[in-house]
Amino acid sequence: MRFTRPIISRLGVKLFAIILVVNVAISGLVFMSVSRSLDKGFIDYLENTQANRAQTLADTLGEQWARHDGWQWLREDARAWEELVYQLLWPGYSEPPQSVEGTLGDARDFVLHDAGSLPVIGLAPRGENDDPVVLNWLPIEYEGERVGTLGYRTPRELMADMDRLFLSRQQRNLAVIMVSLALASLLLAGGLGWWLGRRARRMAMATQRLIGGDYSIRLSERGHDELSRLAHDFNMLAVTLEANRASRQRWVADIAHELRTPLAVLRGEIEALQDGIRPLDDDSLHSLSQEVGQLEWLIRDLRLLAQSDAGSLEVNLVRLDIAGALRERLEEARGWLQGAGITLEIDIAGPVFVLGDLQRLRQLWNNLLTNTRAYTDSPGRLRVSLTIVNSQAQVIWEDSAPGVGEEELPRLTERLYRVDASRSRRRGGSGLGLSIASALVQAHNGRWQASHSPLGGVRWTLTLPLAELPLASSPPIARLPLVELPSAEQGKER
Repeated sequence: MRFTRPIISRLGVKLFAIILVVNVAISGLVFMSVSRSLDKGFIDYLENTQANRAQTLADTLGEQWARHDGWQWLREDARAWEELVYQLLWPGYSEPPQSVEGTLGDARDFVLHDAGSLPVIGLAPRGENDDPVVLNWLPIEYEGERVGTLGYRTPRELMADMDRLFLSRQQRNLAVIMVSLALASLLLAGGLGWWLGRRARRMAMATQRLIGGDYSIRLSERGHDELSRLAHDFNMLAVTLEANRASRQRWVADIAHELRTPLAVLRGEIEALQDGIRPLDDDSLHSLSQEVGQLEWLIRDLRLLAQSDAGSLEVNLVRLDIAGALRERLEEARGWLQGAGITLEIDIAGPVFVLGDLQRLRQLWNNLLTNTRAYTDSPGRLRVSLTIVNSQAQVIWEDSAPGVGEEELPRLTERLYRVDASRSRRRGGSGLGLSIASALVQAHNGRWQASHSPLGGVRWTLTLPLAELPLASSPPIARLPLVELPSAEQGKER
């Protein structure tokens, strides 16, 4: 299957646009808020400064009035007025700063009237439309006597001319900021969009290949972010799907092989009877019956495993004494095991109550017994113990040699798995006994694990939760017919 690779990542484009818009919006909001704050704070500062300057000028003018015995000297010399204002408001300058004109502190921003409110010097300034400008007035006093008034323009009035200069500068600065931010956003959003879009595109292409059945695809797991963890999960999914496909293929092949063998034997014996090579007697019918029975066992086991996979395995859990049930089944099988040269050792404390299905537990013991008898060398030993560990019933089932390798222990419950594939079907069985046992353990909310036995074989450790309080039995549920396993036909899947 061929997949086309998109040139542009839609995710990258969306991420690019989002980052760019967000950065521009944030910068605009920051600029507006900062400009508003600076504008208001700056005007308040200028108003306080201008009021202090005007008060200083008013105090000095009172002293100058007394020194010159009136205001006539200012009427006659306008230059003296400008020098006085600059000396008071701009101390330390030998001459007025070139930048003072048109700003706060200009001599033309002040108006002096005498005690009779007649102008001494300075005319009331005009605005842009030749409208009179509102002035603030301060009294000029000397030794408690009012000798004149001083008027001055407020900073808000003066700012009318400065606003245009300020706005033009701010607009120019804003343009520079916006261009710089746009370039930075383009680089950031472009790089991040390309990086994220490339990784997302790789994941999308890998997913398409996975959908197409290519389970060998793997993603790079570099990094420690969420995308790396997602890539790791994707790789684990691919590994699981690949393993499931291989298991399914092997399962179908093994089932076909298991069904083909008894069917081939049946066909051969029937043809021999038809050709008259073998007589139709009890021995022939018994042989045919054995092969049919083998097919029945295999089909019954497959059906039980299918029910377990579908979650519909019928189990009627009631409070029962697992110690008594296990001891009874082992005593019944003692002679059967001795016939194969296996000595049975029982160490079961009781009673121990669990929630279980007596019929399903008996089927579990049957599978383990058959497994032990089929794959334990004579003379051999089987030791079964039951104790309570950490508020759980623990069954330890261990037999003698031969054992299995360390790497093969986790695979013993795999379906149709045999440690030695060359063993005969009579020795190795169908390969489903331990798989069924595992399904039965899970149906009882239990756990079990295989390990090496001190006796030389395999040790199974089974734990089931205890049922401390008596519980009423549930209504009977229809169950599959259960047949005892009197022989070693099922085999041991080690």
